[in-house]
Amino acid sequence: MTEQQKNFPEFYVTAPQPCPYLEGRFERKLFTHLTHDKPRLLVDNLLKGGFRRSQNIAYLPYCDNCQACVSVRVCVADFEPSRSFRRILDRNRDLAGRQIAPVPTSEQYSLFRAYIDDRHGDGGMADMSVLDYAMMIEDSIVDTFLTEYRPRVPVGRTTPREQPPLKAVALCDRLTDGISMVYSFFEPDEQARSLGTFMILDHIEQARRLGLPYLYLGYWVQGSPKMAYKARFGPQERLGPDGWVSA
Repeated sequence: MTEQQKNFPEFYVTAPQPCPYLEGRFERKLFTHLTHDKPRLLVDNLLKGGFRRSQNIAYLPYCDNCQACVSVRVCVADFEPSRSFRRILDRNRDLAGRQIAPVPTSEQYSLFRAYIDDRHGDGGMADMSVLDYAMMIEDSIVDTFLTEYRPRVPVGRTTPREQPPLKAVALCDRLTDGISMVYSFFEPDEQARSLGTFMILDHIEQARRLGLPYLYLGYWVQGSPKMAYKARFGPQERLGPDGWVSA
């Protein structure tokens, strides 16, 4: 086997499964394993080219007669928060986000379980154990990080021995041209905060500070109420047959 053959990814296709987004349809995925012997630029290009990462697997929708799943990315430099987005930012001024290494903790898992049980109890992640969660967080060959969100300690007050309670967590990858949001979860009892939206807004700002042009949001699925929120973050680009185009 030549070095070029060794470095080129091998692709596989999954068997059809019921689509989690569009009732009555079936999904298939094209996937490849991400390994340390693959060139870093190749992996980066896969993730910038519409593939999503789950642990050390990169996958892409590969469905028969359906192109509803469309990769979307926010154009960071041109993004201006709407009035409703500014209200969400104001409601969460008391939270501080801190970037940390992708190291799982029992506190994170407790929040993850509360979120899954409340929002996605019948989904594919409902049976994830603490070990499954740990693998989701730390099993990555790319530049991955977590952002934890906690209430700020008021100015002048001594920092307590115990950290303020964890409210939300985002798992992300750093790409050469942006940040890719892999998964996020939050305190389900804090609905008024709109924490899912807040984390996207915060990561847009993180990308802006880093001078990165894009925030990758994964797939927008036309006709799926679960994915409709992604269209709110614009201007954005969507990946089509001719590459990334303005939506």
